[in-house]
Amino acid sequence: MKKKVIAGLAAVLAVGMFTGCAAFGGRDIGRDAALEAALGDAGVNESDTTRLKVSEDHDDGRKTYEVRFDADGKEYDYEIAAADGKILSADVEVLDNGTSGQGSVDQGAGGQGAGAQDSSAPGDAGNAAGQDQQTQNGAGNGAGSANVAVTMEQAISIALERVPGATEKDVKIELDYDDGVYKYEGDIIHEQREYDFEIDANTGTILEWSEERA
Repeated sequence: MKKKVIAGLAAVLAVGMFTGCAAFGGRDIGRDAALEAALGDAGVNESDTTRLKVSEDHDDGRKTYEVRFDADGKEYDYEIAAADGKILSADVEVLDNGTSGQGSVDQGAGGQGAGAQDSSAPGDAGNAAGQDQQTQNGAGNGAGSANVAVTMEQAISIALERVPGATEKDVKIELDYDDGVYKYEGDIIHEQREYDFEIDANTGTILEWSEERA
C-alpha cells in the first residue's frame, strides 16, 4: 500500500512538472514575434531598419524582450512582454544628425503617440567644457568648432575597422569633452551585437571597447 501511495505521488508530481513546463513554454512568444509586434506598432518594415537588436530581459520575475532599431530618421526602443506580446513601453527619438536638438515621444504602456514631445537646443559651441556634439547613424561634418586632430568621420572609420561588415548606418557617435580631454563616444549595433567604444579625438587611440552579445 505504501509503495502505491509513493508511486501515485510521483506520478502526480511528474504530471505537475510537465504541465508547468508546458505552460511556461507557452507563455513565451519568442524573439521573432516580439520584433514583429514592435515593427507593427512603428509601421516599419524590417528591411528598412538599421541598428536592429532584440534582447531578453527580466523585470520582477517577468520576462520581456527589448527591441531597438532605427528607421526613417528615428530611433525606436520597445519593451515587449514575453507572455503575450503586449507593448509595455515604447520610446521614439528623432535623429537630428548633430544639427539640432532631439525630440522624443514616450508612448507608455502600449499607447501610440500619447507622450509629450520635448526638444532642446544645443549648448554654446564656444563653451569647451560644456560642448557635446552628437551625430546619429554616422552622419555629421567632423568635430565642428572643437580643436581636435581626428575628425568624426575618421573616428567612425577607426571603430568600423573592428566590426567587419558594419557600415556608417550602424554607428551612433558623439564628441564629448571630459576632464580636459576630447573623445568620441558611441556604439555600433550590427548583426544583433552591440559594441561600445571611446576614441581619443586627438590621437585616434581606442580608449575603451566592449562587446555585448544579444
